Amino acid sequence: MKHIFIINPRAGRKNGAAHLMDQIEALRRVHNLTCETVLTGRQGHAEEVARRAAESGEAVRLYACGGDGTLNEVLNGAAGADRAEITVVPTGTGNDFLKNYGEDAVRFEDLEQLWNGPGHDLDLIECGGRLAATIACVGLDARVADDVHRFSKVLPVSGKMAYLVSAGANFCKSTGQRMMITCGAQATIGEYAMVCVCNGRYYGGGFMPIADARMDDGRLDTLIVRRVSRAKFLRLAPAYARGEAWRFPDAVRRVQTNSVRIQSREPLALSLDGEIQYKTDVQMTLSAKKLHFFAPVGASCNRTARRRLDK
Repeated sequence: MKHIFIINPRAGRKNGAAHLMDQIEALRRVHNLTCETVLTGRQGHAEEVARRAAESGEAVRLYACGGDGTLNEVLNGAAGADRAEITVVPTGTGNDFLKNYGEDAVRFEDLEQLWNGPGHDLDLIECGGRLAATIACVGLDARVADDVHRFSKVLPVSGKMAYLVSAGANFCKSTGQRMMITCGAQATIGEYAMVCVCNGRYYGGGFMPIADARMDDGRLDTLIVRRVSRAKFLRLAPAYARGEAWRFPDAVRRVQTNSVRIQSREPLALSLDGEIQYKTDVQMTLSAKKLHFFAPVGASCNRTARRRLDK
């Protein structure tokens, strides 16, 4: 078994990559492992490395060392490959994916707990040939995500605070867009603020739109938020962030469907685990591919999931 550490040297704290490479070397010596380290140099590099490793047919464990963006690249390169397993070593600033593991998230920083941890399969969202592990969204929240990096560069903010600053700026522009939304066989046309398709529970530095979503149950859960007045949106937003959007049934509809299509004459902002695209036609489905994920013993992707009311 080969262990490949795909490291984003720009993620997280200064000298983090050097410190991590020291840990990897210690792990290799103690357990006599076959280890390889790759420092990514550009966008898409992590995906290329992961794809080559997966297509080799060799049994391999891939470590996405960075934030959610690094994980997104690695899983897009290797998800579904029979002999490739993936995990995260959190060195980024957001790490929304690992928030699903609750108090176990910190254990992913300890390579001794991680390298021989058990595997479990997770669901994925597919959209236009790209994959997302946690949340895919269209509309206002995707526009907010697109601007988060810009505000993080010019202001001393990060994580959830950067998301809030971006949300305020976008809120002043517009809270809605005309869309046709098709869930399964049912289509509706109207003014909508956003559509959020959830496999996991967290995005935007800790916002939790659907608190009981589970990453391994073979289903996606979708929130459709109508365009509302700015005053009402200000009341809705905190509940939405806490997983309590159901408190506004006149503005928010929850749908359990594994296929959602969104169309608009104007380009729609689309966020896949924070990676942004603009399209006029977006199709999101439950992926046939699985993420073969490994984690420390006892860690659960549903650690923070609330009890489902429909069970």
